[in-house]
Amino acid sequence: MKENQFTNGHLYTPKQYHSFLDLRETETAIKFIKDLFQEKLAKELNLQRVSAPISVLKNTGINDDLSGTEQPVKFNISSINQEAEIVQSLAKWKRLALKDYGFISGEGLYTDMNALRPDEVALDNLHSIYVDQWDWERIIAENERNLKVLKYIVNKIYTVIKKAEHSVCHKYHKLPGQFLPESIYFIHSEDLETMYPDLSPRERENVICKEKKAVFIIGIGAPLKNGKPHDARASDYDDWLTETESGRHGLNGDILVWYPPLNCAVELSSMGIRVDKSALERQLAHKGEDYKKDLPFHQRILNNELPLSIGGGIGQSRLCMIFLRKMHIGEVQASIWSKEMIENCKNNNIFLL
Repeated sequence: MKENQFTNGHLYTPKQYHSFLDLRETETAIKFIKDLFQEKLAKELNLQRVSAPISVLKNTGINDDLSGTEQPVKFNISSINQEAEIVQSLAKWKRLALKDYGFISGEGLYTDMNALRPDEVALDNLHSIYVDQWDWERIIAENERNLKVLKYIVNKIYTVIKKAEHSVCHKYHKLPGQFLPESIYFIHSEDLETMYPDLSPRERENVICKEKKAVFIIGIGAPLKNGKPHDARASDYDDWLTETESGRHGLNGDILVWYPPLNCAVELSSMGIRVDKSALERQLAHKGEDYKKDLPFHQRILNNELPLSIGGGIGQSRLCMIFLRKMHIGEVQASIWSKEMIENCKNNNIFLL
Protein backbone atom coordinates (compact mmCIF):
# COMPACT_ATOMS: atom_id res chain seq x y z
CA MET A 1 0.00 0.00 0.00
CA LYS A 2 1.85 3.03 -1.25
CA GLU A 3 -0.05 5.47 0.91
CA ASN A 4 1.12 3.71 4.09
CA GLN A 5 4.12 5.35 5.66
CA PHE A 6 4.87 2.32 7.83
CA THR A 7 5.81 -1.03 6.31
CA ASN A 8 6.52 -4.19 8.25
CA GLY A 9 10.20 -4.73 8.93
CA HIS A 10 11.30 -1.12 8.38
CA LEU A 11 11.82 1.60 10.95
CA TYR A 12 9.51 4.55 10.38
CA THR A 13 10.83 7.86 11.72
CA PRO A 14 8.39 10.75 11.29
CA LYS A 15 9.49 14.33 10.91
CA GLN A 16 9.36 16.53 14.00
CA TYR A 17 8.26 13.80 16.42
CA HIS A 18 8.17 14.59 20.12
CA SER A 19 6.65 12.34 22.76
CA PHE A 20 3.75 13.90 24.65
CA LEU A 21 5.18 12.46 27.90
CA ASP A 22 8.81 12.42 29.05
CA LEU A 23 10.51 9.21 30.21
CA ARG A 24 9.42 9.38 33.85
CA GLU A 25 5.88 10.40 32.97
CA THR A 26 5.81 7.53 30.47
CA GLU A 27 6.83 4.98 33.09
CA THR A 28 4.13 6.25 35.47
CA ALA A 29 1.56 6.14 32.68
CA ILE A 30 2.52 2.56 31.73
CA LYS A 31 1.80 1.39 35.27
CA PHE A 32 -1.48 3.32 35.32
CA ILE A 33 -2.62 1.71 32.04
CA LYS A 34 -1.63 -1.81 33.04
CA ASP A 35 -3.25 -1.61 36.47
CA LEU A 36 -6.41 -0.06 35.04
CA PHE A 37 -6.79 -2.37 32.07
CA GLN A 38 -6.32 -5.66 33.88
CA GLU A 39 -8.77 -4.63 36.59
CA LYS A 40 -11.45 -3.76 34.01
CA LEU A 41 -10.73 -6.87 31.92
CA ALA A 42 -11.02 -9.17 34.94
CA LYS A 43 -14.34 -7.62 35.94
CA GLU A 44 -15.82 -7.68 32.42
CA LEU A 45 -14.92 -11.33 31.70
CA ASN A 46 -15.11 -12.70 35.27
CA LEU A 47 -11.42 -13.59 35.43
CA GLN A 48 -9.11 -14.31 38.36
CA ARG A 49 -5.45 -13.44 38.22
CA VAL A 50 -3.05 -16.41 38.53
CA SER A 51 0.70 -16.92 38.49
CA ALA A 52 2.19 -18.34 35.30
CA PRO A 53 5.49 -19.91 34.24
CA ILE A 54 8.14 -18.26 32.10
CA SER A 55 9.43 -21.67 31.00
CA VAL A 56 7.99 -25.15 30.43
CA LEU A 57 9.51 -28.58 29.88
CA LYS A 58 10.18 -29.58 26.30
CA ASN A 59 8.14 -32.40 24.68
CA THR A 60 5.06 -31.81 26.82
CA GLY A 61 3.15 -30.04 24.04
CA ILE A 62 2.45 -27.09 26.34
CA ASN A 63 4.54 -24.40 24.62
CA ASP A 64 2.98 -22.35 21.85
CA ASP A 65 4.32 -23.27 18.40
CA LEU A 66 2.93 -20.00 16.98
CA SER A 67 2.92 -20.45 13.19
CA GLY A 68 5.01 -23.63 13.46
CA THR A 69 8.34 -22.24 12.27
CA GLU A 70 9.54 -20.22 15.27
CA GLN A 71 12.05 -21.91 17.57
CA PRO A 72 11.78 -21.23 21.33
CA VAL A 73 14.77 -20.42 23.51
CA LYS A 74 15.94 -23.69 25.06
CA PHE A 75 18.09 -24.52 28.07
CA ASN A 76 19.01 -27.56 30.13
CA ILE A 77 18.06 -27.88 33.82
CA SER A 78 21.07 -29.69 35.22
CA SER A 79 19.48 -30.67 38.55
CA ILE A 80 16.77 -32.74 36.87
CA ASN A 81 18.58 -33.40 33.58
CA GLN A 82 15.71 -32.16 31.43
CA GLU A 83 15.47 -29.59 28.66
CA ALA A 84 13.13 -26.64 29.05
CA GLU A 85 11.88 -23.84 26.81
CA ILE A 86 11.09 -20.18 27.39
CA VAL A 87 7.39 -19.78 26.62
CA GLN A 88 6.33 -18.18 23.34
CA SER A 89 2.84 -17.74 24.77
CA LEU A 90 0.63 -19.50 27.34
CA ALA A 91 -2.18 -20.45 24.94
CA LYS A 92 -2.19 -24.10 26.02
CA TRP A 93 -0.91 -23.78 29.59
CA LYS A 94 -3.97 -21.70 30.52
CA ARG A 95 -6.36 -24.45 29.52
CA LEU A 96 -4.54 -26.91 31.76
CA ALA A 97 -4.73 -24.39 34.59
CA LEU A 98 -8.50 -23.97 34.18
CA LYS A 99 -8.90 -27.69 34.77
CA ASP A 100 -6.31 -28.13 37.48
CA TYR A 101 -7.44 -25.04 39.46
CA GLY A 102 -11.10 -26.10 39.41
CA PHE A 103 -12.64 -23.22 37.43
CA ILE A 104 -16.23 -23.71 36.22
CA SER A 105 -18.22 -22.53 33.19
CA GLY A 106 -18.40 -18.75 32.96
CA GLU A 107 -15.24 -18.31 35.04
CA GLY A 108 -11.73 -17.75 33.81
CA LEU A 109 -8.21 -16.65 34.54
CA TYR A 110 -5.69 -14.11 33.33
CA THR A 111 -1.99 -13.67 33.87
CA ASP A 112 0.98 -11.54 32.86
CA MET A 113 2.71 -13.39 30.06
CA ASN A 114 6.34 -12.51 29.32
CA ALA A 115 7.86 -14.33 26.38
CA LEU A 116 10.87 -14.32 24.10
CA ARG A 117 10.48 -14.81 20.36
CA PRO A 118 14.02 -14.65 18.95
CA ASP A 119 12.85 -15.65 15.46
CA GLU A 120 10.85 -12.43 15.08
CA VAL A 121 12.10 -11.39 11.66
CA ALA A 122 10.89 -7.80 11.65
CA LEU A 123 12.21 -5.67 14.48
CA ASP A 124 10.60 -2.32 13.84
CA ASN A 125 8.15 0.19 15.30
CA LEU A 126 5.71 -2.57 16.28
CA HIS A 127 7.75 -5.76 16.61
CA SER A 128 10.15 -6.83 19.35
CA ILE A 129 11.72 -10.11 20.49
CA TYR A 130 10.19 -9.44 23.92
CA VAL A 131 6.45 -10.04 24.17
CA ASP A 132 4.37 -8.92 27.13
CA GLN A 133 0.64 -9.52 27.12
CA TRP A 134 -2.33 -10.38 29.24
CA ASP A 135 -3.03 -14.02 28.54
CA TRP A 136 -6.61 -14.92 29.47
CA GLU A 137 -8.81 -18.01 29.26
CA ARG A 138 -12.47 -18.63 30.17
CA ILE A 139 -14.50 -21.85 30.32
CA ILE A 140 -17.49 -22.14 27.99
CA ALA A 141 -20.24 -24.71 27.54
CA GLU A 142 -20.46 -26.97 24.50
CA ASN A 143 -23.37 -25.00 23.07
CA GLU A 144 -21.28 -21.81 23.27
CA ARG A 145 -18.77 -22.95 20.65
CA ASN A 146 -20.18 -20.60 18.01
CA LEU A 147 -19.70 -17.22 16.33
CA LYS A 148 -22.32 -15.51 18.49
CA VAL A 149 -20.32 -16.19 21.66
CA LEU A 150 -17.04 -15.28 19.95
CA LYS A 151 -18.45 -11.88 18.93
CA TYR A 152 -19.97 -11.39 22.40
CA ILE A 153 -16.56 -11.79 24.05
CA VAL A 154 -14.82 -9.61 21.44
CA ASN A 155 -17.33 -6.82 22.11
CA LYS A 156 -16.67 -7.11 25.85
CA ILE A 157 -12.92 -6.80 25.30
CA TYR A 158 -13.36 -3.84 22.98
CA THR A 159 -15.55 -2.16 25.62
CA VAL A 160 -12.66 -2.48 28.07
CA ILE A 161 -10.25 -0.99 25.51
CA LYS A 162 -12.56 1.98 24.95
CA LYS A 163 -13.05 2.61 28.68
CA ALA A 164 -9.31 2.45 29.26
CA GLU A 165 -8.66 4.89 26.41
CA HIS A 166 -11.14 7.33 27.94
CA SER A 167 -9.48 7.07 31.38
CA VAL A 168 -5.98 7.61 29.96
CA CYS A 169 -7.02 10.69 27.97
CA HIS A 170 -8.85 12.08 31.00
CA LYS A 171 -5.80 11.64 33.24
CA TYR A 172 -3.13 12.85 30.81
CA HIS A 173 -4.32 16.09 29.26
CA LYS A 174 -1.14 16.44 27.20
CA LEU A 175 -2.36 13.62 24.98
CA PRO A 176 -4.62 14.20 21.97
CA GLY A 177 -8.24 13.14 22.34
CA GLN A 178 -9.67 9.67 21.86
CA PHE A 179 -9.41 8.20 18.37
CA LEU A 180 -10.94 4.72 18.59
CA PRO A 181 -14.51 4.26 17.24
CA GLU A 182 -17.42 3.41 19.52
CA SER A 183 -17.82 -0.12 18.16
CA ILE A 184 -15.74 -2.79 16.44
CA TYR A 185 -16.48 -4.10 12.93
CA PHE A 186 -16.57 -7.85 12.22
CA ILE A 187 -15.51 -9.42 8.92
CA HIS A 188 -14.53 -12.93 7.83
CA SER A 189 -11.08 -13.44 6.31
CA GLU A 190 -12.80 -15.11 3.32
CA ASP A 191 -14.89 -11.99 2.69
CA LEU A 192 -11.84 -9.78 3.06
CA GLU A 193 -10.03 -11.82 0.41
CA THR A 194 -13.05 -11.56 -1.92
CA MET A 195 -13.12 -7.79 -1.48
CA TYR A 196 -9.39 -7.33 -2.11
CA PRO A 197 -8.11 -10.39 -4.02
CA ASP A 198 -5.04 -8.62 -5.38
CA LEU A 199 -3.79 -7.39 -2.00
CA SER A 200 -1.66 -9.23 0.53
CA PRO A 201 -3.21 -10.06 3.93
CA ARG A 202 -1.39 -7.13 5.56
CA GLU A 203 -2.58 -4.77 2.86
CA ARG A 204 -6.14 -6.01 3.31
CA GLU A 205 -5.88 -5.34 7.05
CA ASN A 206 -4.70 -1.81 6.39
CA VAL A 207 -7.48 -1.05 3.91
CA ILE A 208 -10.32 -2.35 6.09
CA CYS A 209 -8.89 -0.82 9.28
CA LYS A 210 -8.40 2.56 7.66
CA GLU A 211 -12.08 2.53 6.71
CA LYS A 212 -13.61 1.00 9.86
CA LYS A 213 -10.96 2.07 12.44
CA ALA A 214 -11.44 -1.05 14.63
CA VAL A 215 -11.88 -4.50 13.13
CA PHE A 216 -12.12 -8.13 14.20
CA ILE A 217 -11.06 -10.46 11.38
CA ILE A 218 -12.73 -13.85 11.84
CA GLY A 219 -11.15 -17.14 10.79
CA ILE A 220 -7.37 -16.94 10.71
CA GLY A 221 -5.56 -20.17 9.89
CA ALA A 222 -7.78 -21.94 7.36
CA PRO A 223 -6.84 -21.84 3.65
CA LEU A 224 -8.57 -19.14 1.60
CA LYS A 225 -9.51 -19.39 -2.08
CA ASN A 226 -5.89 -18.79 -3.05
CA GLY A 227 -4.87 -21.82 -0.98
CA LYS A 228 -3.11 -19.79 1.71
CA PRO A 229 -4.41 -18.71 5.13
CA HIS A 230 -4.81 -15.06 6.03
CA ASP A 231 -2.11 -15.78 8.60
CA ALA A 232 -0.60 -18.94 10.05
CA ARG A 233 -1.94 -20.44 13.27
CA ALA A 234 -0.82 -23.44 15.31
CA SER A 235 -2.96 -26.54 14.97
CA ASP A 236 -3.63 -27.17 18.64
CA TYR A 237 -5.27 -24.23 20.37
CA ASP A 238 -7.53 -21.95 18.26
CA ASP A 239 -10.29 -23.61 16.23
CA TRP A 240 -9.77 -22.17 12.76
CA LEU A 241 -10.99 -25.03 10.53
CA THR A 242 -14.57 -25.59 11.76
CA GLU A 243 -17.13 -24.48 9.17
CA THR A 244 -19.39 -21.80 10.63
CA GLU A 245 -21.67 -20.26 8.01
CA SER A 246 -21.99 -20.11 4.20
CA GLY A 247 -18.71 -21.90 3.63
CA ARG A 248 -16.75 -19.68 6.01
CA HIS A 249 -14.42 -21.20 8.56
CA GLY A 250 -13.00 -20.42 11.94
CA LEU A 251 -13.98 -19.59 15.52
CA ASN A 252 -11.00 -17.32 16.10
CA GLY A 253 -9.59 -14.01 14.93
CA ASP A 254 -7.61 -10.83 15.57
CA ILE A 255 -8.55 -7.42 16.98
CA LEU A 256 -6.94 -4.64 14.93
CA VAL A 257 -7.21 -0.87 15.16
CA TRP A 258 -6.14 1.91 12.83
CA TYR A 259 -3.23 3.86 14.35
CA PRO A 260 -2.86 7.31 12.72
CA PRO A 261 0.73 8.07 13.90
CA LEU A 262 2.04 5.05 11.96
CA ASN A 263 -0.72 5.21 9.34
CA CYS A 264 -1.30 1.46 9.60
CA ALA A 265 -3.35 -1.25 11.28
CA VAL A 266 -2.07 -2.46 14.66
CA GLU A 267 -2.99 -5.90 15.99
CA LEU A 268 -3.88 -5.69 19.68
CA SER A 269 -5.16 -9.20 20.30
CA SER A 270 -5.24 -12.70 18.86
CA MET A 271 -7.95 -14.90 20.36
CA GLY A 272 -10.48 -17.61 19.73
CA ILE A 273 -12.60 -20.52 20.82
CA ARG A 274 -10.24 -23.42 21.47
CA VAL A 275 -10.21 -26.80 19.74
CA ASP A 276 -12.30 -29.65 21.03
CA LYS A 277 -11.43 -33.27 20.27
CA SER A 278 -12.81 -33.32 16.73
CA ALA A 279 -11.38 -29.92 15.78
CA LEU A 280 -7.95 -30.91 17.07
CA GLU A 281 -7.99 -34.13 15.06
CA ARG A 282 -8.98 -32.25 11.88
CA GLN A 283 -6.37 -29.54 12.31
CA LEU A 284 -3.55 -31.94 13.17
CA ALA A 285 -4.38 -33.96 10.05
CA HIS A 286 -4.62 -30.79 7.95
CA LYS A 287 -1.11 -29.74 8.98
CA GLY A 288 0.37 -33.25 8.91
CA GLU A 289 1.03 -33.17 12.66
CA ASP A 290 -0.64 -36.37 13.83
CA TYR A 291 2.54 -37.17 15.77
CA LYS A 292 1.46 -34.56 18.34
CA LYS A 293 -1.39 -36.82 19.44
CA ASP A 294 1.03 -38.63 21.73
CA LEU A 295 2.04 -35.48 23.64
CA PRO A 296 0.61 -35.12 27.17
CA PHE A 297 -1.34 -31.91 26.45
CA HIS A 298 -2.93 -33.28 23.30
CA GLN A 299 -3.79 -36.54 25.01
CA ARG A 300 -5.83 -34.64 27.59
CA ILE A 301 -7.87 -32.96 24.84
CA LEU A 302 -8.35 -36.20 22.90
CA ASN A 303 -9.50 -37.92 26.09
CA ASN A 304 -11.94 -35.06 26.83
CA GLU A 305 -10.14 -34.27 30.09
CA LEU A 306 -9.87 -30.49 29.57
CA PRO A 307 -12.69 -27.95 29.67
CA LEU A 308 -13.93 -26.23 26.53
CA SER A 309 -12.71 -22.67 26.53
CA ILE A 310 -12.19 -19.37 24.77
CA GLY A 311 -9.04 -17.34 25.27
CA GLY A 312 -6.36 -15.14 23.84
CA GLY A 313 -3.65 -12.59 24.44
CA ILE A 314 -3.82 -8.80 24.58
CA GLY A 315 -0.59 -6.94 23.93
CA GLN A 316 0.39 -4.81 26.92
CA SER A 317 3.09 -2.77 25.20
CA ARG A 318 1.05 -2.22 22.06
CA LEU A 319 -1.89 -1.01 24.12
CA CYS A 320 0.38 1.38 26.06
CA MET A 321 1.97 2.51 22.81
CA ILE A 322 -1.27 3.53 21.12
CA PHE A 323 -2.83 5.05 24.25
CA LEU A 324 0.27 7.21 24.81
CA ARG A 325 0.65 8.02 21.09
CA LYS A 326 4.16 6.62 20.94
CA MET A 327 5.95 6.02 17.66
CA HIS A 328 7.95 2.91 18.65
CA ILE A 329 7.13 -0.04 20.90
CA GLY A 330 10.57 0.40 22.49
CA GLU A 331 9.27 3.62 24.06
CA VAL A 332 7.04 1.55 26.36
CA GLN A 333 9.07 -1.64 26.87
CA ALA A 334 12.74 -2.49 27.52
CA SER A 335 13.99 -4.84 24.82
CA ILE A 336 17.00 -5.41 22.56
CA TRP A 337 17.56 -3.42 19.39
CA SER A 338 20.35 -3.01 16.88
CA LYS A 339 22.80 -0.14 17.39
CA GLU A 340 21.64 1.31 14.10
CA MET A 341 18.00 1.37 15.20
CA ILE A 342 18.86 2.89 18.58
CA GLU A 343 20.87 5.63 16.90
CA ASN A 344 18.22 6.31 14.24
CA CYS A 345 15.54 6.54 16.91
CA LYS A 346 17.63 8.89 19.05
CA ASN A 347 18.27 11.15 16.09
CA ASN A 348 14.53 11.39 15.54
CA ASN A 349 13.52 12.08 19.17
CA ILE A 350 12.39 8.49 19.75
CA PHE A 351 13.90 7.49 23.08
CA LEU A 352 13.86 3.75 23.70
CA LEU A 353 13.63 2.39 27.24
